[in-house]
Amino acid sequence: MTNRHWPYFILLAICLLTACKQSTVYYHNEDTPESGWEKNDLLTFAVDRLDADATYQEDLAMRISNKYPFMRLTLIVKQTVYPAGTTMTDTLDCNLIDERGNAIGQGVSQYQYLFPLKTLQLHRGDSLHLSVRHDMKREILPGITSVGIRIKKEE
Repeated sequence: MTNRHWPYFILLAICLLTACKQSTVYYHNEDTPESGWEKNDLLTFAVDRLDADATYQEDLAMRISNKYPFMRLTLIVKQTVYPAGTTMTDTLDCNLIDERGNAIGQGVSQYQYLFPLKTLQLHRGDSLHLSVRHDMKREILPGITSVGIRIKKEE
């Protein structure tokens, strides 16, 4: 191995070591209509049966464009764990734009965000059903291009 390959080797080793701490068991995005996300439009996510008893970290992913007119976004996330039928509802307040009008997320014309949602202790065979809707005064929100759910098993 030559000296110029060492940085790539170190980067690969770091990626492999950090990848061992959590593994993604679910990641799905739902696109919203270009005309705008209506308040009554639920975005739904169905997580198949889990294969292990573990602690799972849930995150909400989002992409917005320059057309989004506000600094913040309030989301209502409802989830049910099956077969127990346990239902939880959370309100997620997302900061998207800073005081100067600059997007906080990563990107250039589309901005990506990842917000921690919940940490759950789930069992083998459990499945989840999640729904997300916005809770803003405006009925139709332009500029939100997609919303997603990512679930990682902590190891």
